[in-house]
Amino acid sequence: MSPVRVVTVTLNPAIDQTILLDRLRPGEVHRARSVRFDPGGKGINVASCLADWGVSVAAVGLLGGENAGVFEALFGRKGIRDACLRLDGETRTNIKIVAEFGTTDIDLPGLSCDAGILGRVAAAIREAGSAPAFCLLAGSLPEGLPAYSYRLLAAELGAAGYRIALDTSGATLEAALAPGAAPPFLLKPNRRELEAFAGRPLRALTDVVAEAERLRERGIAHVVVSLGADGGLFCGPEGRRLARLEAKPGSTVGAGDALVAGILAALTEDPGPDRLARLATAFAVGKLGLPGPNLPSRDAIERLAASVEVTSP
Repeated sequence: MSPVRVVTVTLNPAIDQTILLDRLRPGEVHRARSVRFDPGGKGINVASCLADWGVSVAAVGLLGGENAGVFEALFGRKGIRDACLRLDGETRTNIKIVAEFGTTDIDLPGLSCDAGILGRVAAAIREAGSAPAFCLLAGSLPEGLPAYSYRLLAAELGAAGYRIALDTSGATLEAALAPGAAPPFLLKPNRRELEAFAGRPLRALTDVVAEAERLRERGIAHVVVSLGADGGLFCGPEGRRLARLEAKPGSTVGAGDALVAGILAALTEDPGPDRLARLATAFAVGKLGLPGPNLPSRDAIERLAASVEVTSP
């Protein structure tokens, strides 16, 4: 078995129930065109896309033992190492209603636990993949875990030699980046999350660049800001890149997680800045419209990557 290159950590996973409607009208009865159930959560989605690309990946998370089967099926089908802890109860369900004007999300409550679980999570990460593997801490926290949970994990695992990637928001992000916290190797906010952290609007690209570089000055090697239809800003040790690729309309569910997967896939290749920006953007665009946490073929991704417009902002 190949050494694990990336360990993804999803402390608040979900089963995504995606319902496709012709239209959504409040107060009316609707007949769905289709419904599907997919294992979800940021880290789970990233692991799935990495496995599609051929990266050896392990998934660590907190799963309810009563409905873990949908996750186990994904891990078995894609060759993802299953290092998830099983807890009593059920993993939460997130309802995604896809209609003509976009996607409406309804997130249901999930498992609850306390900070005592973090020691078991850290042990599971160490067992799943050895340093200097990338360790992605992604998504929200379940009820009962303090906002500084990722800060604790990042400090312990970073000191052990893991390269920490962070994709979260709100109080969890603020705690992870608080003064004195060990900086992650990679940070991937979107524009809205970066604005919330900065405490001010970032309307111009120059504002986004300035805030990203301020974060890099704190010791974060790579800051990647997803800008939606405007592409992505990639700030790293070898300079800045703005990457854009026109995409056909489609569901954007999971595109941000695919972007993170593309960044990590590129970093396992030790790429130049252009290759990182191209591959990550191709992952995100390739995911558009595809159901579930899946990528198109490697050839399709490489064709997209070759078409990405990369400039220096």
